[in-house]
Amino acid sequence: MSASIPDTIHLMGRQARAAAYRLAQLDSEYKNAILRAMAAALRDATPALLAANALDMAAASAKSLSAAMLDRLRLDKTRIEAMAAGIEQVATLADPVGQVIDAWQRPNGLNIEQVRVPIGTIGIIYESRPNVTADAAVLCFKTGNATILRGGSEAIHSNRAIAEVLQAGGEAAGLPEHAIQLIPFTDRESVAVLAQMDRWLDLIIPRGGKGLIETVVSLARMPVIKHYDGICHLFVDAAADPAMAIALTVDSKTQKCGVCNALETLLVHRDIAASFLPRVATALRAKGVELRGCAATRAVLTDIATATEDDWRSEYLDLILSIKVVDSLEAAVAHINEYGSHHTDCIVTADAATAGRFLREVDSACVFHNVSTRFADGGEFGFGAEIGISTDKLHARGPMGLRELTSYQYRVRGNGQTKGGGVIG
Repeated sequence: MSASIPDTIHLMGRQARAAAYRLAQLDSEYKNAILRAMAAALRDATPALLAANALDMAAASAKSLSAAMLDRLRLDKTRIEAMAAGIEQVATLADPVGQVIDAWQRPNGLNIEQVRVPIGTIGIIYESRPNVTADAAVLCFKTGNATILRGGSEAIHSNRAIAEVLQAGGEAAGLPEHAIQLIPFTDRESVAVLAQMDRWLDLIIPRGGKGLIETVVSLARMPVIKHYDGICHLFVDAAADPAMAIALTVDSKTQKCGVCNALETLLVHRDIAASFLPRVATALRAKGVELRGCAATRAVLTDIATATEDDWRSEYLDLILSIKVVDSLEAAVAHINEYGSHHTDCIVTADAATAGRFLREVDSACVFHNVSTRFADGGEFGFGAEIGISTDKLHARGPMGLRELTSYQYRVRGNGQTKGGGVIG
């Protein structure tokens, strides 16, 4: 193992820890002023950011990356302005740091408060999109956390330029040194070093494909917040309004198919399958969706492909939908809990009792009733901004906003209480 990579990253870790202690002391107004300075710095640096991005685009073109990948990499004046505007929006959001979650007094006179505090130092490993550099850095900063970023090799010049502008622009307004750092290496070794640096890193968040996330989880010595897949389901109950069910199915699948909250499997109650399936198939085909079905589905839709066992476990991220006919609510819930990814699952029904059972029994981060799965998003939840989605059960679950980038501590005040009894003074 090359000495320069671990030595450099461990130095970044020590610097981040020192910055985190200083960041925790900043009040909300001070942080918001720094955020506005960062946004202004990004706008001023537009020519330099475009020049850096041109290097990445040229390298990506030489590697014959897909048109979709090139689009994800590309920066232009509009996208840079969107990044700056996003930072200004974060400045308007309520700061969770210092919020009193709960407070009570004990019989012995102790006053106890549970208060939100920064997590400390957060590592973010991500792929492709340069705007994630700004999004991740400013959300962590707003919550008083120091950040070490490791972006994908295809965007290295863009990521470096953005991180440097944010840190320099923020420092001019009082941002502590080394609050935002970006690993300058594209070697895979850097991922391993960062993931094993539990002395300096409190949390790591991987954002990218399943392979990246599995690698980080296998290596990490600190907590990881992540989701592997978005295998989202929509169950059309026998008591569903057919028009609503069709509209929600089409929106969940086609409004944007390449995202983690897009629909991948449609479950239909057997009692309505014969009447509902042809109608929903017509609507989906009008949007270019390829359908795959179980034997009962294919008995109605005779021209579609057979859904295999792998289909039930597939996150297509494409205009493909698997369909299964189920006998009951219990069968739908069992299928979702067996094959789903615990991300987002929906029931369409006019029966409130059936909906209540579905919401209680499906083991997913987001469970919806009569709502498109595409609403599983921090912005749609009113968080204002999102660091990602978690399908974990500890600390954070579902869309993660600013609050999920905090921990808490107990602050206990007394007047001389001793465990042996009595009060001194």
